[in-house]
Amino acid sequence: MGPGEKAAAASRRHGGAPLIRFGHFAAIDWSGAVGERQRGIAVALCEAGDHAPTLVRPDHIWSRQDVLDWLLAELPPSTLVGLDLGMSLPFADFDVFFPGWVESPGDARGLWELVDRIAANDPHLAATSFVDHPDAARHFRRHGGRCGDLFQSGGGRLRVTEHKQREQGLNPYSNLNLIGAAQVGKSSLTGMRLLQRIGDSLPIWPFDSLPESGSVLVEIYTALAAVSAGRPKGRSKIRDAAMLDLALDRLGSHAHGSLARHDDHATDAILTAAWLRMAAFDRALWHPAAMTPAIAQTEGWTFGVR
Repeated sequence: MGPGEKAAAASRRHGGAPLIRFGHFAAIDWSGAVGERQRGIAVALCEAGDHAPTLVRPDHIWSRQDVLDWLLAELPPSTLVGLDLGMSLPFADFDVFFPGWVESPGDARGLWELVDRIAANDPHLAATSFVDHPDAARHFRRHGGRCGDLFQSGGGRLRVTEHKQREQGLNPYSNLNLIGAAQVGKSSLTGMRLLQRIGDSLPIWPFDSLPESGSVLVEIYTALAAVSAGRPKGRSKIRDAAMLDLALDRLGSHAHGSLARHDDHATDAILTAAWLRMAAFDRALWHPAAMTPAIAQTEGWTFGVR
């Protein structure tokens, strides 16, 4: 069975005609690191069909502002965009983002505004001033042994979607944890500044309802895409051309083109774009049972988590 036949079979398994009418699929491997330009950012794009995703500006070292500009000005029409970051923080466990802080907002959009306002003078969409804020700092674990007195033991608070990720055998980290190679807290906070600037320019699921047409942004977890492509849990990173092509084939995609280097940022983006192209057919992924309307507006959800 060739890649095109596999994609058609996936469509039939998930209910026949595709639920979503996207013509393009993009995956963005994001970075919360300090500095203007980040080698950890990669953007991959593919069209509907079975051609392998390609890197956007493959020789370019992206800044976070570059990504924002690309999303607002150069995104192809009808693109499903996956951002590899946490779009919100835990809320459901205590019915509040930051217990004890009077400024704690009531929903995710309020959180984006708060982060962006406090970090307004941080260059390059950084969020250092936010995590240094005396009320916010109480909830984060940071470098130098600085652990806020309200940071929960055992790795930190998790969102409902992250609890569900664990049920699927994945190992998500709390977005309130800012240390360690696998942490996503810094990416999440810098990403919130990006989301605040996107505003109403693009729908952001599930905070916005899924529109009948046009582009949509979703949160992704690249390890989920890798596991869906047959990579072992806990060993999702790919740094080899043959392994990437094998994973792409399992997602109904042809082999990828030449890459200058197979670092995990490029391969994560390429593989996840191909996965998005298949996952968009699955109606259940757009309606996870545990995502109540309240959770959709506060914590959000990782697309692909059931």
